[in-house]
Amino acid sequence: MATPKNHTATGQAKRRKEDFRFLTGNGSYTADMVFEGQTEAVVMRSPHAHAQILSIDTTEARSCPGVLAIFTSDDIEAAGLGTIPCLYDPMEPLGSSMITPPRRLLAHGIVRHVGDPVAFVVAETAALARDAIEFIAIDYEPLPAITDAKAATAAGAPQLWAQAPANTSFNWEKGDRASTDAAFAAAAHVVELDLINNRLVANPMEPRNAIGIWDGERFTLYSGTQGVHLVHRQLANHIFNLPENRFRVVTPDVGGGFGTKGFFYPEQALVLFAAREIGRPVRWIGDRTDSFLSDAQGRDHITRAELALDANANFLAIRVRTFVNLGAYLSNYGAAIPTGEYAGLLAGVYTLPSAHVEVRGVFTNTVQTDAYRGAGRPESIYVVERVVDAAARQLGIDPIAIRERNFIPTSALPHTTPMGLVYDSGNFARTSAEALQRADHVKFIERKKVSEAAGKLRGFGLAYYIESCGAGTTETADIRFDRSGTAVVLIGTQSNGQGHETAYAQIIADRLGLDIGDITVVQGDSDRIKNGTGTSGSRSMPIGGVCCDRAATAIIEKGKKIAARELEVAIADIEFTTGEFRVLGTDRSVTFSKIADAAYKAPNVLDDDEPGLAAIGQFGTSDSTFSNGCHICEIEIDPETGVSTIDRYTIVDDLGTVINPMLLTGQVQGGTIQGIGQALFEGCRYQEDDGQLVTGSFMDYCLPRADDVPFIDFQVLDDMPCKTNPMGMKGAGEVGAIGAPPAVVNALLDAMSEIGVDNIDMPASPEKVWTLVAQAKPARI
Repeated sequence: MATPKNHTATGQAKRRKEDFRFLTGNGSYTADMVFEGQTEAVVMRSPHAHAQILSIDTTEARSCPGVLAIFTSDDIEAAGLGTIPCLYDPMEPLGSSMITPPRRLLAHGIVRHVGDPVAFVVAETAALARDAIEFIAIDYEPLPAITDAKAATAAGAPQLWAQAPANTSFNWEKGDRASTDAAFAAAAHVVELDLINNRLVANPMEPRNAIGIWDGERFTLYSGTQGVHLVHRQLANHIFNLPENRFRVVTPDVGGGFGTKGFFYPEQALVLFAAREIGRPVRWIGDRTDSFLSDAQGRDHITRAELALDANANFLAIRVRTFVNLGAYLSNYGAAIPTGEYAGLLAGVYTLPSAHVEVRGVFTNTVQTDAYRGAGRPESIYVVERVVDAAARQLGIDPIAIRERNFIPTSALPHTTPMGLVYDSGNFARTSAEALQRADHVKFIERKKVSEAAGKLRGFGLAYYIESCGAGTTETADIRFDRSGTAVVLIGTQSNGQGHETAYAQIIADRLGLDIGDITVVQGDSDRIKNGTGTSGSRSMPIGGVCCDRAATAIIEKGKKIAARELEVAIADIEFTTGEFRVLGTDRSVTFSKIADAAYKAPNVLDDDEPGLAAIGQFGTSDSTFSNGCHICEIEIDPETGVSTIDRYTIVDDLGTVINPMLLTGQVQGGTIQGIGQALFEGCRYQEDDGQLVTGSFMDYCLPRADDVPFIDFQVLDDMPCKTNPMGMKGAGEVGAIGAPPAVVNALLDAMSEIGVDNIDMPASPEKVWTLVAQAKPARI
């Protein structure tokens, strides 16, 4: 159904409803919850990256003050609890099927990364539990460790799993190998580039957490997640093997997720198991060390990319070979991110007749990897936009011109890429031109001369991203009005700080002519919300928003029936506009609030309706939205220190229909800062010889600060709605993290190209930049 013309909130920059609660200290997070008899738990983690557990003696630790229980893998095995599943199989193997070793709740026999959980200690306080850990005696026999994905496949490399020769879980391919090889054979130019997409730690403000309660009949889990139903199903069907109605999962306010809270973790089962064993609630609140040592991490690709071009610099084919570091275990969607989510966009926004990708998923002695903001899409766009810039340099063509020459024209949409995606909307040339104008590209040379006069290097970097997102299984929005005309909306997505309570309320309020204050959004309770897929892949607005719109439309249709009885006319004579039900062609009307009250009165309710005004809206689609946009970065390098300063940053995005431009701007800017963090600052590193985590705290893992990021000039083009959902919305939560890394690195390389530097790996730290500049100096003499 078309969006009504009387909208007053959609498209408006409304302040977030939820912020008053947060800013006044009235948010409710898992760590805020206290239950009668509550106990505290701490996880004992392996100090070794790879070792055999010869023995565990908890005798002395159990006698420590306040200790209530200590559980090891023997207790978990004896109780018959299951393992954490991998929920995705790539299904397009080169050779044998994917190998999926068991991922137990506590390490059994062998630890496979620093931080692997070994024991679960429950005590009266967390401090007492931590004290008791010191008295657990574990005899380890260290084993050789391997942390690099490519090196792990070499002959003689340490093996993590006997069932996975060469540490390989899967070999996977997509695309047309034959046509791609033929294109390269006939190409006038071939560009090759070796890339590393660095490993990242998500680091949301709120660490992971879990509270387990057992009432003698049912389990209740309180935990910060990106959707309760995924956790609920795994607890019932994979861990405890009990009916789903024996579990309730509740997620209160969540202080950030970025993907890493979208998966199942051992602690979520351990608190429930421990609560049943000791008969009291058990709370585990992770600290920052737990985050570094156990949260699913992101990226970690080693890639060889090749681009074939004809004599006129038209793209012919792209060929990509990637080693992906899965970590020691397969996370819930660890196999999906570097395969299906990664491969689809390897054509970018360019007319590329052929493409082929091979991905090798490799086990190493590191923390498991999974979705991190963008989830495969940042990795693919980084490959495309870096190799396109490399082609421009190699052929002596302006990076802007080579893109303009190869953009998919608007006249070719819908366009099917060689990876099988169908782009339905967009104008890539126009969006790029808008960005160049806003970035004042024509005066870049003048700014570069000013930098040179000050002894600095200045670079201009452009990246054009496209993202496939906003698709997924059917979601449901359940709207229920009380007699006063205010509503509660139950929906199975989960806000981690994005502003769902405001955006959903805007959609519903506009459809019904209400104030957004009249709408309360409820998420995160498996008892109240019977199904849901959670929040991932920028799906909440394109899927959940449409559900809200459809539910509100159904409310109008039900309201018309009641209004027809109230006004004693035929239903066909009732129209709804601006919060009123009106008799066509007259001034007779009844307000929405009166209809909500009348819905509870039996005479006004149709025989097949329940008393009260309520409706359900559902929507799901396998067709993605294709958010796209242009990032432009200007960066200045101090050759004496290697410090890189972003001086100007410009974004023009095509994001379809916009619900709330203020929330949208926050999402784009936040994602962009995370992308800048990956490009310049963040990098998770393990020692090669023993697998120790080098960057295990903020002393060594560098996050961008406010003064590292300039003003981000952002413009959204909202006149190209997508055609894959009824409201024309394109996902926006991840786009900044996709476009920023290649834009920043391209700017760096543009700055250093004049001294002969043509490649740099992320993060481009001052040390790396200074070293490259210093090495290039002799060549300039």
